[in-house]
Amino acid sequence: MPRVKRGSKRREGRKKILRSAKGFFLTKSKLHRSAKEAVDRAGQFAYIGRRRKKRDFRRLWIIRINAAARLNDLSYSRFIAGLRKSGVELDRKTLADLAVRDPQAFARLAESAKAAAD
Repeated sequence: MPRVKRGSKRREGRKKILRSAKGFFLTKSKLHRSAKEAVDRAGQFAYIGRRRKKRDFRRLWIIRINAAARLNDLSYSRFIAGLRKSGVELDRKTLADLAVRDPQAFARLAESAKAAAD
């Protein structure tokens, strides 16, 4: 088998890892092996966090919608079921925004949900 010396590829790879580890504590930002472990670990946390963020925002929107629905004498589940029956196809992000920024519009939606639920 021919001998492979790698040339600049090894240096480029190491520089990429060390650039990613900039700002890490002690040897994790200076030594390649420690930096590689730290960067891999940070990447796993970032991957998990990107999925976690979607969950967290959905929970927040549901909490806001529930609070606004209860001000209009509806529970969250009855409000959502009523909207489905009345044919309103707004997502939770939009509903939560309406609940915070435009309570009158949300109240009209709540009335239509009540009418459809009954």
